[in-house]
Amino acid sequence: MVAANRELADFLRRNRAQVDPSRAGLPPDGRVRRVPGLRREEVARLAGVSTDYYARLEQGRRIVPSAAVVAAIGRALALDAAGRAHLEDLFGLTAAPARRRDRGVQRVRPGLRQLLDSLDGEPALLLGRRTDVLAANRMAGALFTDFDRMPATRRNYARWMFLDEDARSLFVDWPDQARAAVESLRFEAGRDPDDRTTAELVAELRERSREFDLWWEQHRVHQRTYGSKRLRHPLVGELTVEYETLALPGDPGTSLFLYTTEAGSPSRRAMDLLATADVQHQGHRPGPDTER
Repeated sequence: MVAANRELADFLRRNRAQVDPSRAGLPPDGRVRRVPGLRREEVARLAGVSTDYYARLEQGRRIVPSAAVVAAIGRALALDAAGRAHLEDLFGLTAAPARRRDRGVQRVRPGLRQLLDSLDGEPALLLGRRTDVLAANRMAGALFTDFDRMPATRRNYARWMFLDEDARSLFVDWPDQARAAVESLRFEAGRDPDDRTTAELVAELRERSREFDLWWEQHRVHQRTYGSKRLRHPLVGELTVEYETLALPGDPGTSLFLYTTEAGSPSRRAMDLLATADVQHQGHRPGPDTER
């Protein structure tokens, strides 16, 4: 069984266990449920396939179903959009050869760098594959950390989130933010399961962070598109920022994250104060290699 098949089998089993049978539209059959979630035959029935066929999928057999069958399984497991996309990746329905061609070093076009720098009043991050931080403007450095001070090979958002103690104290809701980072990385890993650099990053984080290892094992996926972050900044105190994620069609695998605050709010005043600061807080330094 290849790695992708093991990942597929694990993802199917874990999501089947999370489905509430009472909400799956199945009539009660009077049998006692010894484990949570749906039985294999129930998923098969909901997806319109035979129990044997679905069982072979959960065993990681090398089967490539049609897109319609994959969609039906996604519905039976009540997967959200990210979960359905991850399922398609694990089944190999996306263009793996194109992903392999894109494994080279990602570089920031001058125009993108200029765009980030022009957004001087708002934090902006440019993230690449596996949450690598490709570029950050001045305000992102002031709000989060100075990624430019890190060695290029260590400049990674998930790595910073888990291995830098300053990140733990910065986020009021660190567990929620950290779990989202794991689930986003899980989603990215599913798109190219043979990428060695991603595998090395995951192995390091699983070894050095108990939380990362626990959440990675749960095999949940998340695609960050928008949301909120609550911070307790050492220089300006508490503030809440909203983020929007913009895909860049001309730069596959690259996303622009913009962070804003509500006009006239205490968070906006804190952001304005941060923008006028001459120097960053000296204790707010990158420390991605701090031993845990």
